[in-house]
Amino acid sequence: MPSTNLEIIQKAMEDFQKVQYHMLRAKKENAMETYGGLKKDYLYLKVFLTIAGVNLTELDEIKE
Repeated sequence: MPSTNLEIIQKAMEDFQKVQYHMLRAKKENAMETYGGLKKDYLYLKVFLTIAGVNLTELDEIKE
């Protein structure tokens, strides 16, 4: 269990990268239902990281 705010943000950033990877694969494979489900996680993590002050300019590969 994360014990500091930095650990929580680090975990969220790792999750953000994983979700983006799977979204890109789902889009490539035309798995739109899977993509839609992942997009909900993507948007949640994007909002969380933005509120936490993380600059997503370089990390965000999806840009949605």
